[in-house]
Amino acid sequence: MIDPATEEIVAEVSMADFALAAEAVEAAHAAGPAWAASPPRDRAEVLRRSFETMRRREEDLAELIVIENGKAFSDALGEVRYAAEFFRWFSEEASRVGGEIRTAPAGDKKIMTMSQPVGVSVLVTPWNFPAAMATRKLGPALAAGCTAILKAASDTPLTALAIAAVLEEAGLPPGVVNVISARGSSGVVESMMRDPRVRKLSFTGSTEVGRQLLVVASEQVLRTSMELGGNAPFVVFDDADLDAALAGAMVAKMRNAGEACTAANRFLVQAPVADRFTAMLAEAMGSLKVGPGIDRSNQVGPMITHRARTEISELVTAAVDGGAGLVTGGRAGDGQGFFYQPTVLSGVAPVADILRHEIFGPVAPIVTFDTDEEAIAMANDTVHGLMAYAYTGDLARGLRAAEQIESGMVGLNRGLVSDPAAPFGGVKQSGIGREGSHEGMAEYLETKYIALDWST
Repeated sequence: MIDPATEEIVAEVSMADFALAAEAVEAAHAAGPAWAASPPRDRAEVLRRSFETMRRREEDLAELIVIENGKAFSDALGEVRYAAEFFRWFSEEASRVGGEIRTAPAGDKKIMTMSQPVGVSVLVTPWNFPAAMATRKLGPALAAGCTAILKAASDTPLTALAIAAVLEEAGLPPGVVNVISARGSSGVVESMMRDPRVRKLSFTGSTEVGRQLLVVASEQVLRTSMELGGNAPFVVFDDADLDAALAGAMVAKMRNAGEACTAANRFLVQAPVADRFTAMLAEAMGSLKVGPGIDRSNQVGPMITHRARTEISELVTAAVDGGAGLVTGGRAGDGQGFFYQPTVLSGVAPVADILRHEIFGPVAPIVTFDTDEEAIAMANDTVHGLMAYAYTGDLARGLRAAEQIESGMVGLNRGLVSDPAAPFGGVKQSGIGREGSHEGMAEYLETKYIALDWST
């Protein structure tokens, strides 16, 4: 494992092979019946204690994320707090699994339904939010009574192991959660998916890998939850409060240095306010302090790998070569670490390649539009549909835009929308299913119908 801020080796972690993955499935399968039969309140208490432990140790966990992920300490601390909230939310949901009894319309029987845990679940998490993506999956799985194999990203396995230790300390029985990591992990994941004891896959990652896993899932008829790529538009209408839009943009774009699937990827700004907003955004982006997260005054950390930084640089270079204006940034950092300067591009052509890719970095390309209809068409001109943002002083205008934009989530005059109590997920090629909220629990439950008649 390499610290992205220093390029130094910070730890060596064993990578799983097919045999170890099979052992993890066996452990989860063996622990399954007892965990599924445990009282919901007992499961809730494990999650509640885990929440409390994470909050007590939030700074230590944040420092661990900084070391293996590279993000600024403030971002890491925010992630730990957000991650812990999933354990608290699903500790409360554990006792709310319901069913119903009703009379059939024909009157010949009663219709009774009950919810039961899906079973052994493979949970695949990415490197960009190693704590939050783990708890967002583990929380509902454990609350529902499922056992799990958490396949952590090979770039950030330490945080997953730390969370597993928290759960163990909170009283989670052996075998209920099993953590593995692997490079080139699609093969290991696919091997577990083909094991008949596995009944659920929850994957967060790229659309490309998600498509491959869906093929395997179709062969096994697995339940799936897929949180895939994004290409979020950030729409600024001409009647928007530009100070509020700027504040929202800095959160939506620069959270985790732009390495987020919900990050504002394309800034669509109405022509009358485009110059002013561009100047404001460039000033704010250019003033951010870039450096290692171990220095808590730094606001922007490195990209996760040298390759990631190179891909960002290539997108920016191509946009500038295509006629975009480089307002600020546009270069890699000096010295060690995979740093890239916060960058604003103006006058980006609507057909530019940078608008088709998930940038996953601190780059804000700005495109202008004239009419509301043009803005909606531009926002929807992507195969993705995870997140969108819109700023306007007219609530009706904003709600019309939110309704027409093809995305699973919309931040209306807000730059941060994630909440454990809200359903998180996308449409189109951004995913299937929802995480968080009560809908997140439903992803780990099967509905069983029992027909009965007690009239005789």
